[in-house]
Amino acid sequence: MSIFTPEEIEYLESRTMGRVATVGKDGQPHVVPLTYHYNRDEQTIDLGGIDFGATKKWRDARHNPRVTFLVDDASPAGAHAVEIRGRAEPHETGGSTINPRFPKFVEQFIRLRPTHIVSWGVGAPSGTTSHDFSVNSRRVG
Repeated sequence: MSIFTPEEIEYLESRTMGRVATVGKDGQPHVVPLTYHYNRDEQTIDLGGIDFGATKKWRDARHNPRVTFLVDDASPAGAHAVEIRGRAEPHETGGSTINPRFPKFVEQFIRLRPTHIVSWGVGAPSGTTSHDFSVNSRRVG
């Protein structure tokens, strides 16, 4: 059984970009958009990008593995989001599989192992407004 609901999986697989929050050595939060891939086999979120191993988010996650990842959108029909809190596992190889557009030399990536998932507006009937849904928040690890 998956730690994500079927609606959360559908939502995550329908998007290509989210935002990751890390914390630097100085304690300053850092939030940036990036490409991701929902990994069905591992039940994780794989985060990556071009020249990923040279980025602040890569350095931050290696220093402090507690990160949060958010995929969201808003429209007149309502707001939808999946927030994933968890532990970052930096990987030196395999990053080019996250996005087929990435050059083959893009190998570093972060595998986010969820410990807490929060979603809202995901799986709500089409045409509902942002106040027509409930929050689903749970510990998973």
